[in-house]
Amino acid sequence: MLVLARKRGQSIIIGDGIEVKILKVDGGYVSVGIDAPREISINRAELLEGFEPSAAEDSSEEAGDTEAKAAPEADAAEPLAH
Repeated sequence: MLVLARKRGQSIIIGDGIEVKILKVDGGYVSVGIDAPREISINRAELLEGFEPSAAEDSSEEAGDTEAKAAPEADAAEPLAH
């Protein structure tokens, strides 16, 4: 695992099309913004526990869901895992 320290407003670039930006740091919470191509699925890990990635992708394709998945803005501030 690569561990990087970032301040508010700084970004991390992953590959050719994914940018992770630190939006807000408030106590034990960090809000991040993720800019990625639509074909990249983005989910919070705790929502995927017990689900296999291929099964989750298959069900969204069957439902005609072609939108990139992201947490609602209200859920953007999750506790920072140690």
